[in-house]
Amino acid sequence: MPESKKLWNGKIVHAGIFDFKENYRFMYEWLMSHEYLVLEKKYTEKVKPEGGKFIEIRWTAYRKISNYFRFKMGLILKAPHIAPAEIQEGSMKVKRDKGEIEIRFDPGVFLEKDYENRWGKNGVLNFLRNLYDKYIIRSRIEFYEDMLKDESDEFANQIKAFLILSGKI
Repeated sequence: MPESKKLWNGKIVHAGIFDFKENYRFMYEWLMSHEYLVLEKKYTEKVKPEGGKFIEIRWTAYRKISNYFRFKMGLILKAPHIAPAEIQEGSMKVKRDKGEIEIRFDPGVFLEKDYENRWGKNGVLNFLRNLYDKYIIRSRIEFYEDMLKDESDEFANQIKAFLILSGKI
């Protein structure tokens, strides 16, 4: 069985004016530009009787580093109540969304080792994999862990900045 280590998790909450579609596109394109494969596991959009919408989206993103290592990110985008808003941007009126958006890294961000389960098929191979991880490639594992933490921080900061910029008038 592949071994994975949770390295990072977090939550971004933004209330006010933002552009949900553009934020969705920004996040997707950021992941794709960093060579992640993004799988949309769930998309729910419900119109509320009192007006506005409820949206929930679940993604799992994978990035192959080698035949042994892979980065994995779980993301949930949730907007419990957003409504259309029209704002004045210079001399033009622009459509945006108003409400709250929550982006959670859930279940988190993981470094997966032996994700193809080549070494975990029997006890001897599993023992050799543990020796390999502990003594031969320990510094490489630490390097990838640091790399993934930094990348996750950067992604979260980029999302925050984008949400703030898309709501500026």
